[in-house]
Amino acid sequence: MASVSTCLWFERDAEAAVRTYVSLVPGSQLGPILRAPGPWPGGEPGAAILVSFTLGGQSFQALNGGTRAEYGTAASIAVACPDQAAVDHLWDGLLAGGGTAIQCGWLRDRWGVPWQIFAEILPRLLADPDPGVAARVFSAMQGMVRIDAAALERAAAG
Repeated sequence: MASVSTCLWFERDAEAAVRTYVSLVPGSQLGPILRAPGPWPGGEPGAAILVSFTLGGQSFQALNGGTRAEYGTAASIAVACPDQAAVDHLWDGLLAGGGTAIQCGWLRDRWGVPWQIFAEILPRLLADPDPGVAARVFSAMQGMVRIDAAALERAAAG
């Protein structure tokens, strides 16, 4: 069976980014770091070339490519948090140092990587069999930047 992981491209900060990510997302860990044996276009000898890691049990790699990559919005790292405290912790940690909040639980961290941070209750309420509940929750979510679980519950209640 093939091994599959997502690879994120960084200019030179792959190791710092990964250390931040694994410190914020429960169930994460740093894996092997491949270091340059000599000078290379992305850095000096000893600099990280490829950093393996897991986020919440999912396999990732971070590559120092030597040039800045621009991430689009077609892909993101989505994290379903168990409660508002977890949403707030991850949201604040990913925005620290220059990240940008977007809308509806989306943000870009300081390295430009797009994330979706939301409470587990959001997809559950959006899938409610009562179309009125789903519509109210969807409308409430559209007005949010950071997802607010309590406000979603109030919207669901009507």
